[in-house]
Amino acid sequence: MQSAPLSFIARIARKSTPAWLVVVVASLVACGSNSGGSGSGGKNSGGAIATGGSAAGGNMTGGQSSGGNGSGGTTSQGGSTGSSGSATGGTSANGGSLGTGGAAAGGASATGGKGAGGNSSGGAVGSGGAATGGNTSAAGGQTTGGTSAAGGSAAGGASGTGGTSGSYHPCPTDGTTCKIMPFGDSITDGYNPDTPGGYRVELFKRAHADGKNITFVGSLSNGPDTVDGVAFPHNHEGHSGWTIYPAGSRQGISTLLKNDGGSQSVMVKYTPHIVLLMIGTNDCIDSYQLSEAPTRLSNLISTIYDQLPDVLIVVAQPIPSRGDASKGDDAGLSARLKTYGDAIPAVVKSWLDKGKHIGIVDMYTPFNANNATLIEDQWHPNLAGYVVLGDQWYSVLKPLL
Repeated sequence: MQSAPLSFIARIARKSTPAWLVVVVASLVACGSNSGGSGSGGKNSGGAIATGGSAAGGNMTGGQSSGGNGSGGTTSQGGSTGSSGSATGGTSANGGSLGTGGAAAGGASATGGKGAGGNSSGGAVGSGGAATGGNTSAAGGQTTGGTSAAGGSAAGGASGTGGTSGSYHPCPTDGTTCKIMPFGDSITDGYNPDTPGGYRVELFKRAHADGKNITFVGSLSNGPDTVDGVAFPHNHEGHSGWTIYPAGSRQGISTLLKNDGGSQSVMVKYTPHIVLLMIGTNDCIDSYQLSEAPTRLSNLISTIYDQLPDVLIVVAQPIPSRGDASKGDDAGLSARLKTYGDAIPAVVKSWLDKGKHIGIVDMYTPFNANNATLIEDQWHPNLAGYVVLGDQWYSVLKPLL
């Protein structure tokens, strides 16, 4: 019996990315196979994502930043919890004490403090390992064409192309709205007063301009009333100051996935078609068991798939810190964020190998070269930075919406 195979190219966007991470994944049904086309070295700033279990995109970061005021007390980086409750004049140095969400860095918090999420920028991809024009053939999930040199993925968004299939669509194909859950920390929230809505504003703007029917879902709400004259969907799951799992005085985003004690997982409640995952920056701010952070991230992803087996997850590698020593920034934070971000491609590949729809976007690279102009405080993007983030998310999502 013949079958209709699903195939997709996973794209990884960093010159330093090991060759084994430049992957072409094909998911085959029954005995069918799908042979990929030849690569032409086309441009794609965000990479592409997934079909039949493969997904893609540039490299990406899940990080968070930062925290909020507790009631009084001050904190240094990472911060400690004040005494809960509302802030009554407490200040933060590099941190900020949280009321209910544990220590975090920067700014006031509503619930759980403010955190900063990682961001992502799409990046270069080789298909089947070929930097440009590599021919690939996917059969049974194995690449048989195109080999990868050490620099298999080109820089600056250049990508080879292989035989992608348009058969995978995470969104409804009947014209109904595609539900996207922004899932992370304060960068997902849009932390600072002058950046309400964060990257979601630019992402929605780009999608609407292309006639894409999307909305955002989640238990929180903020952002402008309209974008380009169209009502802006306010909902999201960006929880400021939160880590991957609960850590010290910080709350963990993993707790939103529980189905017990009368609570319902946000995945089960809102049933998104796409999850944009940016988490881990607060883990890096606190230097909390960083060698285990990739495992915590993978366990979080596992729980999401347990609840939504066919959802598309796009994982972001975190943005760097501003790193301005004259302003008292943590000089070692950017290096910790990069170390964590560099481990994310292997996590994504492990889920690709299991046939899941998953992508990765590199937010670190575009910010690292321009952090002085794109980052507003030690952890959070400014308006220009959020435009970059929105563009990078959209470059990955556009072919699939």
